[in-house]
Amino acid sequence: MSASLLTATGKGKPTWWARQLRSVTKSYVLDRITPPTNPYGMWSSSRLEDPDIANEIHEHLQSVGKYVRAQDIVDYLDKEDVKTRFGMKKTISLATAKRWMHRMDYRWTRNFKGQYVDGHERDDVVWYRQNVFLKQWAEMEEFMHTWDPDESANNTNFPADGASLPQREICVWFHDESTFYANDRRMARWVHKDATATPYAKGEGASLMVADFVSADHGWLRSPDGKESARVLFKAGKARDGYFTNDDIVAQARKAIKLVKEYFPDEDHVLVFDNATTHLKRPDAALSARKMPKHPSKEGTNWGIEVTAKDAAGKIVYGTDGKPSKVKVRMGDGTFKDGSPQSLYFPDGHPRAGIFKGMAVILEERGYCDMLRVRAECPGFICDPIVERCCCRRMLYNESDFVNVKSTLELACALEGVHVLFLPKFHCELNFIEQCWGHAKRTYRQYPASSKEEDLERNVVDALQSVTLDHMRKYARRARRFMNAYRMGLTGRQAAWASKKYRGHRVLPSSILNELEKANIS
Repeated sequence: MSASLLTATGKGKPTWWARQLRSVTKSYVLDRITPPTNPYGMWSSSRLEDPDIANEIHEHLQSVGKYVRAQDIVDYLDKEDVKTRFGMKKTISLATAKRWMHRMDYRWTRNFKGQYVDGHERDDVVWYRQNVFLKQWAEMEEFMHTWDPDESANNTNFPADGASLPQREICVWFHDESTFYANDRRMARWVHKDATATPYAKGEGASLMVADFVSADHGWLRSPDGKESARVLFKAGKARDGYFTNDDIVAQARKAIKLVKEYFPDEDHVLVFDNATTHLKRPDAALSARKMPKHPSKEGTNWGIEVTAKDAAGKIVYGTDGKPSKVKVRMGDGTFKDGSPQSLYFPDGHPRAGIFKGMAVILEERGYCDMLRVRAECPGFICDPIVERCCCRRMLYNESDFVNVKSTLELACALEGVHVLFLPKFHCELNFIEQCWGHAKRTYRQYPASSKEEDLERNVVDALQSVTLDHMRKYARRARRFMNAYRMGLTGRQAAWASKKYRGHRVLPSSILNELEKANIS
């Protein structure tokens, strides 16, 4: 006892510390087998280190919904059955629950923005995704690089040992546009408590639109020396460069094709665009039943397509009022089922030569009978799907030559021998260039603010340079995981979970698991 009191005094400890020392020493004297251990640090171990407790809390927070709180953990551990199961006498404090939220990788922050959901699972969008886009992608994927990180950099499905290849390698170039703003800067930062509000620029400031191509094989589309590039820097606005039109897209595609043929001649190239109306614009004289009259035009008039007038150099002709002039042109010929052309205007020698025939005559020439008894269009163009001959307009819409009209972009690329593929609508997650834009904008926001347009352009170019080839391949792999998930029949919400690892927890939310179980997907 005197030795323990002397030791406690030397350590500056009270008498209870001496009693604890005597208790530990006595147990060892009686045992002589188990040496005493220093309990320092043992009382600070967290119950969260128990994997059973951690997994159960994770699942409970997922069941709460979108807006979870630290208080939810406190309330859950206060239930009698939970305390009994884990041998707890009381629940934890709110401060401890907040620390546990951090340990489980939760952060108090703004909502993350993911993929768009409006129209993502619309019937026509899903049909195009499953039956057009994914099928064409699967046919090409056999001849594309995968760039898996744990395999060779040139991993493909080609025959090994120099065997003859059934087809050349395919390089896919993804296209997109993005706009950078001069006043787009970081919003979150460390601020001293004595700091006060400072004036800031109102509005987004000057803008600069970037349109570019990127591939996981070569990065941004440019020559090896970097002097030639398919990138377009466009100052959009009425008083600036105007607006990015279909003509600009076609011109950029032609420039891209020239570059890939010159610098990457050993590969076949595919250009992938999103499903924007600017990209899908058809030629002015393309077949369309939307505004066709049912009967031939009256005497002294003729039906045609109203287009913007252009001069011999391709520039728009403006009228005296400053607006673009309009002219009428004849619609192009249709095609019969046997492949022969069908003129939509009466031929020479006919009493009304050159006059538009009307939908009724066009359909009768295609083998339909008594079309004068069929109305021109259903009210609001809302047709009964059961009735096959409800209106002339719907019947023409379903004709193969009216359905399979190619866009101006497709026709221009086809002349150069390059295939064009359009992404499904609302599926930005399949275009990995979107993540390249996000990476560049994160870097761009760290540059000093400037209202000068030359600074804006320089900062944008430097920010785009910060996206390395390794970054692009990582983003491309995630886009492919989305494609594989869609092939399995997952919806967009399910595919988003399947395409990433749930941080700190490998169990999917119960709502997702129930959906997968209903769809018979393991």
